[in-house]
Amino acid sequence: MRTEQLEYIAAVTRLGSLRRAAEDLRLSQPALSETVRNLERELGVDLLERRRSGATMSAAGRELLPHIVGVLEAVDRLRAAAGERHRISRMVRVGTVNAATVPLLIPAVEEFRAAHPVTQVEVVGAQQKEIHQALSEGGLDLGLVNHLDRDDTPTGFESTTLLHGRPVVCLRPDSPLAARSCVTVDDLLTQPLIAMRTGYVMHRFVHRLLDGRDASFAYSTDGAEMGKLMVAEGLGVTVLPDFSVLGDPLERRGTITLRPIEGDTTRVLLMLRRRRAESVPQAARDLHEAFVRRARQLGGVPAPPG
Repeated sequence: MRTEQLEYIAAVTRLGSLRRAAEDLRLSQPALSETVRNLERELGVDLLERRRSGATMSAAGRELLPHIVGVLEAVDRLRAAAGERHRISRMVRVGTVNAATVPLLIPAVEEFRAAHPVTQVEVVGAQQKEIHQALSEGGLDLGLVNHLDRDDTPTGFESTTLLHGRPVVCLRPDSPLAARSCVTVDDLLTQPLIAMRTGYVMHRFVHRLLDGRDASFAYSTDGAEMGKLMVAEGLGVTVLPDFSVLGDPLERRGTITLRPIEGDTTRVLLMLRRRRAESVPQAARDLHEAFVRRARQLGGVPAPPG
């Protein structure tokens, strides 16, 4: 068994296909595929499920992935102890529904990079279901997702609540609704509404809030960041968690603002999830802690006792 075989498996898992992994590793795809098959024969298990849409870790591969990552990290530590300058850089992949990206994610990543200058951080925007699937298959290390009160918590993950807030209407300061202290559902029906696409928690919340009433759905989009930009351009209003608007550069510049929804007591949580496993890569643990510290600064996660 060679270290590069483990590197190749980690790359296929991270990138989701043999083709992309081969391009990233600067290998031919047949050479990469044969190397992976040799490792599978040596271990006696199929590590990958190969489909037309790409390669993903098999159930056996997911069980072995923490051990593979552990071996690679141990090799890194050995090289570092031996004084090797060209240490292999690892990658930590974070999936996000694009909520609270600027106030939370960017400072956490900056803190992490200061302590891990050779480790790459890849931020992947995706829907909640896609993030959970990628976490389960090992394609993501961490996932930032929204969670409504009374929603079921998926099994197989460790979940940490980073921020808690409530849904609000995000609008321009010159909107007619900005003159009000809070916005009613009837008010929403008078405005072009920028909705999140199906698969996002706020899409489900808005439809529950409207309770069958017809809104002027002018646009639908992926994620809070694009929704806020569309509001800033005067295309309509949208409904987002308050922690996604407060502290955003557009809100700090006075381009967008927010108003509570009259009579609504729903709580929305920003959760940090990772796959439950016996062994978690050190870099993923460190980035997890950076998220927790940043959330604590924002008034989310309570400080530890003592």
